[in-house]
Amino acid sequence: MRPEPGMLWVIILGIGLGSFLIRFSFLWLFGRGSVSPRVERVLRFVPASALSALVLPSFVFGQQAPFSLENPRLWAGAVAALIAWKSRSVLLTIAAGMVSLWLFSCL
Repeated sequence: MRPEPGMLWVIILGIGLGSFLIRFSFLWLFGRGSVSPRVERVLRFVPASALSALVLPSFVFGQQAPFSLENPRLWAGAVAALIAWKSRSVLLTIAAGMVSLWLFSCL
């Protein structure tokens, strides 16, 4: 069932307005006053946790089975995590992850 063109535009504008209001509400709420140090400390971890939630399933579950130790992405992610932990270098972590994924995929 396809919606009519006019209704489709109403849906698109409604979703856009809803997205804008959700984002603007945080700007308006936090722009009015100061944020407690505890909330600030917690909010610093939001980007890292959101990125982890998006990326981690592709490492753990892969494309074949629900979980497999034969998944090259799992091992490449472990190598990249170890390099990131030891070196704290983003470029080195990316390079190590790419090279290790290539090597583990060839094995």
